[in-house]
Amino acid sequence: MKQEVAIELSKSLNRSVAQQVVGLAFFLTICIGAMVAGAIATTPNVTTWYKELAYPPWTPPAWLFGPVWAMLYIMMAVSAWLVWNRGGLSKTRRALRLLSIQLILNVCWSWLFFGMKTPGIALIEILILVIAVAITMVRFWEICRPAGLLFVPYITWVMFASSLNAGFWWLN
Repeated sequence: MKQEVAIELSKSLNRSVAQQVVGLAFFLTICIGAMVAGAIATTPNVTTWYKELAYPPWTPPAWLFGPVWAMLYIMMAVSAWLVWNRGGLSKTRRALRLLSIQLILNVCWSWLFFGMKTPGIALIEILILVIAVAITMVRFWEICRPAGLLFVPYITWVMFASSLNAGFWWLN
């Protein structure tokens, strides 16, 4: 995969270094902004409401979620940047719209599960999110294979999070 990313980066050298930096900064800002928007609902409820729930046995330690999500959001940003590099906004607009949709769904899940404390509704929403991530991953793959590959850990984690959500809903 490293070699494929290096090839994609070399293909994108027709843009200036400044354009490359601005493009990457833009996608990092969008993705990290989504992470922060979700954290606004999540953070205050982790040590209160969430702590009081019955946990599914496969729940990882709480400290793991932050670093995993941070890495996934960074990978999404790099993936979007690679797609954008492949064709610019005009040729990749639909794919980048799909990214926006699944980012919005991701933020909404945090607000439904943690903010509104509704694991049942959040479960329905996260299943929709899995579909949106899969569609985005396939579209990114079609445009730029490494960009699609960068979504594999994300969809894997969201499917795992779906199982956790189902467990919390069932147990509580």
